[in-house]
Amino acid sequence: MARDVELPFSINLGDKVAVITGGGGVLCSMFARALACCGARVALLDLNLEAAQKAAAEIVAEGGRARAFQANVLDRENLLAVKEEVSAAFGPCDILINGAGGNNPRATTDKEYYEKGDAGDPGIRSFFSLDPESIQLVFGVNFTGTLLATQVFARDMAEGKGGSIINVTSLSAFTPLTKIPAYSAAKAAVSNFTRWLAVYFSRANIRVNAIAPGFFVSAQNRDLLYNEDGTPTSRTNKILAATPLQRFGREEELIAALLYLLSDGASFVTGIVLPVDGGFSAYSGV
Repeated sequence: MARDVELPFSINLGDKVAVITGGGGVLCSMFARALACCGARVALLDLNLEAAQKAAAEIVAEGGRARAFQANVLDRENLLAVKEEVSAAFGPCDILINGAGGNNPRATTDKEYYEKGDAGDPGIRSFFSLDPESIQLVFGVNFTGTLLATQVFARDMAEGKGGSIINVTSLSAFTPLTKIPAYSAAKAAVSNFTRWLAVYFSRANIRVNAIAPGFFVSAQNRDLLYNEDGTPTSRTNKILAATPLQRFGREEELIAALLYLLSDGASFVTGIVLPVDGGFSAYSGV
């Protein structure tokens, strides 16, 4: 089995099929490797097929079982076709991780606070000039993509022996972060939807939970957190000042939360949103 991920503890997923949307991304490819380490057969779904193939190939090279599939979480017909491919390759889905998501710069304000005159300044992206299509895209890939993937892949769970669904939300679902209104609102919707699904599927033996990562340095946000010379940006200083553990998270620190929620030890746990954020969501600033 794949062993490139150091597991904080292990669970036996040898008879499970795991489907991960956004599987080519940094976070979800790590989740895929962790589940492969536990014996699961892992289907990595991503719009970027090359990224998913790279991650799947690394798992297979280490002895795990994985395969990449190109999928668009906003296209239900496409997801249905991919489901048939996954079922033919591995069998019906037992574990669904809804990890596809992201933000869009055109749904982001340039400044944290509105100042008089910003609305009429063409050089400033204020709340009043946010692009509606970009806002819809952010909501689509985060919330609608989670809903559609669950409709498609949870059906076998509901009609069969049950399963487990893990949604990936964000600490911004608890308290919205400045500059990113669409992303924060979309992740709040994912958290709310997680709780709704947990109740709805409770009698079908399907547990539904979510992980809410805090601030982790990645290729996607490094330029926002560090200057070219390696010094922290002003946003980094604000983040760390509001994080009781006074550091960014390490991506591997999310694995224990994932494995716990999928383990038999969490058999009575459903409908929770588990923050992994160094205390950021608990700190009032005082």
